[in-house]
Amino acid sequence: MKGLKLNSMNLKIDKSWTLFLDRDGVINERLQDDYVKSWEQFRFIDGTLEAINMFTQHFGRIVVVSNQQGVGKGLMPASELELIHKQMQQAVAEAGGKIDRVYYSPYLEVEKHITRKPAIGMGLKARQDFNEISFKKSIMAGDSFSDVLFGKRLGMKTVLIGERDMAREHPNLIDLVYPDLITFARSIK
Repeated sequence: MKGLKLNSMNLKIDKSWTLFLDRDGVINERLQDDYVKSWEQFRFIDGTLEAINMFTQHFGRIVVVSNQQGVGKGLMPASELELIHKQMQQAVAEAGGKIDRVYYSPYLEVEKHITRKPAIGMGLKARQDFNEISFKKSIMAGDSFSDVLFGKRLGMKTVLIGERDMAREHPNLIDLVYPDLITFARSIK
């Protein structure tokens, strides 16, 4: 499965652009009917470290925005989640890439909290922390409907990581589709 080339959308990606990434199912393997609750359970998807290294060469900022209701359910403390994120960032840095910041929403889906995607709170917090972020010069890459809706609500370009079925169902929400991050990264040249 191939995605569309960014060039076909006439986008010139440079250091003034920001890349927003979802975590589970995009950066690391999603656990079926469970949550990644420790670093020992965290597995990078093949090619992800190389992809983030490549993204680092093109984007000025790379931030992760992730719903993590396992914390809200009491399945893990926030301190353990933050340790996972710190180790993830360290592994990315050791591979030559960078993640500027990780934002997460610990709230349950039923709470409809402003920080839980598809609500836009994590995006607004990122722009507050990095005032050079322009959502018109940002891309949201995720594997779920809530990821692409989050991106569209903020005026970003959206990249679906995964199967094309959702793109067919929601063509106005999804700009590009790639099977994984490394395929997406290789398209930006």
